[in-house]
Amino acid sequence: MMEYATLGKSDLQVSRIGFGCMSLGGNEKQNQTLIAKALELGINYFDTADLYEDGENEIKLGKLLKSNRSKIIVASKVGNQKLANGNTIWNVSKAYILKAVDASLNRLQTDYLDLYQLHGGMIEDHIDETIEAFEWLKQQGKIRYYGISSIRPNVIREYVSKSNLVSVMMQYSLLDRRPEETCFNLLEKNQISVVARGSMAQGLLVDKFAKPYLDYTEKEVLKTARAIKQVSKVDRSEAQSAIRFALVPKVVASAVIGIRTKAQLIDAADAIETPKLTDKDMQVLHQSISPNFYEQHR
Repeated sequence: MMEYATLGKSDLQVSRIGFGCMSLGGNEKQNQTLIAKALELGINYFDTADLYEDGENEIKLGKLLKSNRSKIIVASKVGNQKLANGNTIWNVSKAYILKAVDASLNRLQTDYLDLYQLHGGMIEDHIDETIEAFEWLKQQGKIRYYGISSIRPNVIREYVSKSNLVSVMMQYSLLDRRPEETCFNLLEKNQISVVARGSMAQGLLVDKFAKPYLDYTEKEVLKTARAIKQVSKVDRSEAQSAIRFALVPKVVASAVIGIRTKAQLIDAADAIETPKLTDKDMQVLHQSISPNFYEQHR
């Protein structure tokens, strides 16, 4: 059975496994099969962005989820404006956000977004103006809640102190433990949830050939993959162990997984039914590599 968690101080109950829709391909029939199976497995959290495929990803998701809209949680993102010349610029002005949300709602064939996330963020942004835009959209009923997708601690701290955000999407895995030092305690203290992405580190923890990742060498990456394999058992695959690791911190409400095949979907969703990582398992994983830290934007 799928498990659910409350997203921050909201009333949203999100599945602990989320569907990362950026991975949806061009085969409409296959996408329909995947989404139908995800719903059957209890997944109710679907994450997209206006940036993905220049809006086509939202269009795909809107078609696939329209008949189940009241049962699901749709999250999208804003901040990357596509210009007429094809270039993309960072724009978090109130005027642009109010315009962009209408475009997303139209593509998604819905009247509201459950979660609207800033797709990045810089300390130089006019943060108060961005927050004002999100709050205005809440008042209008176009969004229910808002959050940010960021790996910049200084930006996250600003939004925590100034806004009513309910979630922060951030990269977190055995190969990227940077949020543990600067963000997890702050977010938990303020009842703000983490939505984890990249729990398999581009597949390097599971089935991809080792290569350098962040500040880790190929040799170090290989060592962590072997540790994941060591703690995996007949009743918990390597991918499921990696997902389980990402879900250990209490502040993590959901792990969003990029899914391309039915087998990947079932494996990810079934991670919730596998045995939790034991203290001994966690010791093996932690001892396989030293934790890393954010070097910039602290």
